[in-house]
Amino acid sequence: MELEQWFKKGIDPDTYVESMQTHKENLLHVYDQFNLPKEDTESLHKIKEQNLRVIVLTEDWCGDAMLNIPILFRLAEKTNIKISLLLRDSNLELMDEYLTKGKARAIPIFIFIDEKGKEVAKWGPRAPEIQEFIEEATSKLPTKETTDFKEKQKEVFTFVTKAFKENNEFWDKVYQNLKQTLLKSI
Repeated sequence: MELEQWFKKGIDPDTYVESMQTHKENLLHVYDQFNLPKEDTESLHKIKEQNLRVIVLTEDWCGDAMLNIPILFRLAEKTNIKISLLLRDSNLELMDEYLTKGKARAIPIFIFIDEKGKEVAKWGPRAPEIQEFIEEATSKLPTKETTDFKEKQKEVFTFVTKAFKENNEFWDKVYQNLKQTLLKSI
């Protein structure tokens, strides 16, 4: 299937948020608290002129999606980027074309397309600084064979989710990386 068809298959942001079962409140918190920098007017105008659309591969249980998607929503509002969201697990054919490091079905993935449905940029699943944070947080986990692995993993997930929700520096890192990805494609 072509990207244009994938875009048409997706759902709009309001429908996605309404359907969320897991991280809805956290996603809305980031969305409500995050604002684009006022000094980015020129950059945002350049992006807006491209008439982009974006296909988002996601799942509502994903902490990275909880962090990244509201930032995308804010960026899209200022640049008139139309958003179409697809659930990863129901769209593996597309997901498998955008594997992280050639093997992981990591999400979210943002596939930016032009008016003709041609890919112009891809972003995800994380900004580099967020990847470093995750690697540091998970480096303290015991091996999977230990009896307390699941408990410790849950503690790390809780810690990461709280950081994603509350650390506005993370929000800015995501925004800056996303913006730079789009500006490079122009």
